[in-house]
Parts: sequence; structure tokens; C-alpha cells
Amino acid sequence: MTTVAAVVAFLESLAPPHLAEQWDNVGLLVGDQHRDAGRVMTCLTVTPATAAEAVRRRADLIVTHHPLPFRPLKRVTSETTVGRLLLDLISSHVAVCSFHTAFDSARSGINQRLAEGIGLEGIVPLIAAEDGEGTGRCGRLAEPMPLATLVAVVKDLLCLARIQWVGDSAAAIRSLAIGCGAADELLDAARHHGCNAMLLGEARFHTCLEAEAAGIALILPGHFASERFALEQLAGVLAGQFPGVEVWASEDERDPIQVG
Repeated sequence: MTTVAAVVAFLESLAPPHLAEQWDNVGLLVGDQHRDAGRVMTCLTVTPATAAEAVRRRADLIVTHHPLPFRPLKRVTSETTVGRLLLDLISSHVAVCSFHTAFDSARSGINQRLAEGIGLEGIVPLIAAEDGEGTGRCGRLAEPMPLATLVAVVKDLLCLARIQWVGDSAAAIRSLAIGCGAADELLDAARHHGCNAMLLGEARFHTCLEAEAAGIALILPGHFASERFALEQLAGVLAGQFPGVEVWASEDERDPIQVG
């Protein structure tokens, strides 16, 4: 029998909790670590749709990127969305774990996967930690390419029909910084590394203006698209590690932001 604790321990080896930001909430967040984990679902976020799918398909454990709960709770009631989700999952014996920013920064985490998928060379953390890992990634392109071409590469990698960007589409991109999700705060680090482009999941308007003024192009596939692919890949990793466990990436999860 594979227990919840065994799956969590394996995930901790992939994304060591010490890599998480201090404000984050990682590890086993809901459930009994000693229970069987014969059915595991991965998802980006626990929402009414993904929670209902986990209950309907009798998952024992949800491996979610975004923590639930994220902030400390004073009460758990059906009066709030978080309370309703937690009550439904607990009553159905569905455990929840998250490694969030630890998985962002891990050696085989989301930012590393993006960097390798784009084909960057000399990949290093944007902000290094003492153990050689760290926050974000940056690297060089094998050959400089126009921003428009790099945008097409990202669209293909993430299977997107549309994407936002900031900068001159003809500008030659030599080096790229990466910060999945919402990572505006990494712009200064990208500038420090001499990167002339940056891939962020999303960025605030004034970050876009600041980047434009600094001559740093931005590629913005969206928060969901910049991270969800890695949770789909993680389902395959877990299935390979635990052959007796049924693992799947949520089939009902959708990006809440629609483009017309």
C-alpha cells in the first residue's frame, strides 16, 4: 500500500520545502498521512470544479500547486469558498498537499522546465540559494532570435493560440529570464543578469511600463498556462514512481480567464 506520507515524502525530495518562500504554505495541508493513496490527482488550484472531480473520482490525495488553505484560518464554515472546499474534501477523506514556490524553484521544477523547454543554455537561478538552487531561471539562447520568433516558441511549448508580450517584435533576444506565475519582483534580477527579455506568467501594468523603459521585453502567457503544464507532467512522474497508484491530471480544470 502506498500511503499519503510516501507520496508527500517523494514530492519533498523533488521540491525540498526549504526552497519555498517564507510567506508560503507547503507540505501536507489536509488529511491523514497514514491513509492509503491509491488514487492521486494533480491540479494547479483546488477550485469547486477540481474538488468536485476529486470527490467524484474518489481521489485519496490532491497534489495541488497553489496551497489550500493558503492563509491561516480562524474558522472553517460553509459561508466561505475555502471553507466549503475544505469541508467537502475532509468529509470525503481527500488529502491535499502543495509545494508551490518550492516546486517553482526546484532543480526539476516549473521554471527549470520552462527554461529547458525553450532550449536555453547555461541555465542558472535568477536569485541563487546557498545549495545552488534558487528563485527563477535565466539562460542564453543558442542564437539570438527576434522577439516575435521567441513568442512563437513559447506559444508552441505551452500549446497556446494567443499570448501577450511587451517590446519590439523585431528586437533580437539574446538571453531570457523566467519567473512562472506572478513574478514581477524578479524584474530587477533579470536586469542584473543582463537579460533583454523575460517570461512571466503575468505582470502588472506598471511592471510592463518599467520593463519597456529598461529595454527588457516581456512574454506573458498567463498565470495558468505558465504553470499548469508542469502539473500535467508531474502526474506522469508520480505514476512512474508509484506504479500501483492511479494518477491523473485534473480533466475539469480550466483557466478562468477567457480570451475573445
